[in-house]
Amino acid sequence: MEGVRVLEVAQFTFVPAAGAVLADWGADVIKIEHAERGDAQRGLVRLLGLDVSSKGPSFFPIMEGPNRGKRSVGLALEKPGARKVFEELVRSSDVFLTNFLPGARAKLAIELDDVRAINPDIIYVRGSGFGVRGPEADKGGYDSTAFWARGGSAAGVTPPGAEQMVRMPSGAYGDSMGGMTIAGGIAAALFKRQTTGETSVVDVSLLGVGAWATQFSVNLALMADGPLPVAEPPRHGSATNPLIGAYRCADGRWLELSMLQPGRYWPEFAAVVGRAELATDERFDSVEKIMANAGEAAAIVAEILAARTYAEWLEVFAALDGQWAAVQNSWEVGQDPSLRANGQVAPVVDADGVDRELVASPVQFDETPVELTRAPQFAEHTDDVLRELGWTDEALIELKVEGAIT
Repeated sequence: MEGVRVLEVAQFTFVPAAGAVLADWGADVIKIEHAERGDAQRGLVRLLGLDVSSKGPSFFPIMEGPNRGKRSVGLALEKPGARKVFEELVRSSDVFLTNFLPGARAKLAIELDDVRAINPDIIYVRGSGFGVRGPEADKGGYDSTAFWARGGSAAGVTPPGAEQMVRMPSGAYGDSMGGMTIAGGIAAALFKRQTTGETSVVDVSLLGVGAWATQFSVNLALMADGPLPVAEPPRHGSATNPLIGAYRCADGRWLELSMLQPGRYWPEFAAVVGRAELATDERFDSVEKIMANAGEAAAIVAEILAARTYAEWLEVFAALDGQWAAVQNSWEVGQDPSLRANGQVAPVVDADGVDRELVASPVQFDETPVELTRAPQFAEHTDDVLRELGWTDEALIELKVEGAIT
């Protein structure tokens, strides 16, 4: 996307994550932050029990992830002097990207008609909580509400009768998926403009992304014309396959099995775990018998796996052709050998010159890992960007005195 300029008026993660993906792909992403307050997410310095400010004065992962590769301009859009700067930025941009609510967009004159009046060819992109039409068009949302709760994921993973709802497995979980979705929509809109000359309005909601993530279950419910039956899952394995599901090791760690062809993989599994006799056991010596006696077989699998530690099973299962996976924590994901072999945990140098690492966006082009650059510090590039647009140093000083820029 070299040569594509994206103008982002957004904060937090959902929509800024899209800008980060586009920056990974080579776009010039200019992030407008309020000249005094900046992106509200800069104020979140304690997350998941970790004081991120202790990691250094400039490196905040909650900002680095969704903002790497961008340039930051401090601009107070409500100030008269900022309007001319904004209009020049719009004229020089291919994409306008925002997650501001309709009331704020109207107040700041950054609605579709306002922006298109300046640049008729610009692709206008809105990220919302619940969509741009309907009774909740003006309602704000976070991924915990619109994506996780309303989109079906929370109900899908919370066991019947649980005293606590299962929370999202990571901060910005739905936001990150939503940002990737927006980036794909922008890529399609750019292709359309290039091939037809016609521009687009792109809309992505967290609720829509959440429903897409759970669409398998939602589609079944639509077919059934009602809620799906609540089935109590077996303790181990599935109802017809002992080689599906999570099993606990001796040290409390988990392994996930997903061998969808039990007849094919049962003999191999039995041999690898040192129980070759299970392959010829009259209860399990055909696929039909394995499926009919899945509960009994699963109890045996659970007993076997509970006898050794996670680390021991990782070594044993390395020889297994059947599909399985270690259940990894966030640190282990960051060290995952396949992610690292494919350059999807990428180095980045922070503003203090310290070597850091970030997860790269998952799309890779031409078998080449992305090269990351750090997220900007607040309003770091205001002067540079405005000079590119023709502002003199004297004009910059006047705008700063007015409070229009930082």
